[in-house]
Amino acid sequence: MRFPAPPPPSAGLGLKPEHFRPALETEVEGLWFEVHPENYMVEGGPRLAWLAAIRDKRPLSFHGVGASLGGLDPFDPEHLLALIALIDRFEPFQVSEHATFSAHKNRYHADLLPLPRTQEAVQHLANRVDEFQTALGRRIIIENPTNYLPFACDLDEPEFLTDVARRSGCGLLMDINNIWVSANNVGIDPCAYIRSIPANLVGEIHVAGHSQDPALGAEFLIDSHDAPVSEDVWSLLALALRTWGPKPVLIERDGNIPEFNDLLVEVHNASRILTDAREVAPNAT
Repeated sequence: MRFPAPPPPSAGLGLKPEHFRPALETEVEGLWFEVHPENYMVEGGPRLAWLAAIRDKRPLSFHGVGASLGGLDPFDPEHLLALIALIDRFEPFQVSEHATFSAHKNRYHADLLPLPRTQEAVQHLANRVDEFQTALGRRIIIENPTNYLPFACDLDEPEFLTDVARRSGCGLLMDINNIWVSANNVGIDPCAYIRSIPANLVGEIHVAGHSQDPALGAEFLIDSHDAPVSEDVWSLLALALRTWGPKPVLIERDGNIPEFNDLLVEVHNASRILTDAREVAPNAT
């Protein structure tokens, strides 16, 4: 199994087709890009050509949304083969997926749904991650879910994710916005959550914007990725980097896409927080 070395910890940006040209032309030092590989599972065409040109200049990370890692259905062989082909072609420094399920009996849902945090689910997800990693021939990292409703569990989420990672050999992609939204919605302590995650398991960090529910307002937040990163999430990112040490940090934006230079403002903010974190000894565990 391959364990590709990530680039030095720096800030990256989710790559959107409307930003292909400025992404190719930008001279921002250390910038890397992340894509959903499912958007590039096509035969030829301009989208793949642009991605190849950008990959020639910048590191790439793949963030999958189609595997349904936590599901019960067998992995889709066509999806796996297409993903393997993209990995072989573009050689991403990181491949990630979600610690969720999004399909059942071959019917896909319009969300990434969390698993019950039981010992049985730990072993199930660890087995699925191991099978997925074996198929790809490389280690992956898995992302913490967003929680909208509380439900009874045997383990808290940091314990659950840590156990899955240690049993399967995968790493963790920690989404700070997901932690903040979950904390607001189901009452967890976001700072304690971060301090409970072993630093050596964290391979990448995501930050994104969220929105308020139209009816409930700030009582209920939605992981919408359609707004700038909030000050609360920036503050939580700073705590995470002080706790885990510098890691690659990605800015996600999937709706209300602004101009490329507007997103670079957030990239520069993440870079500043990373620089501050390098001056503080990480509380690694």
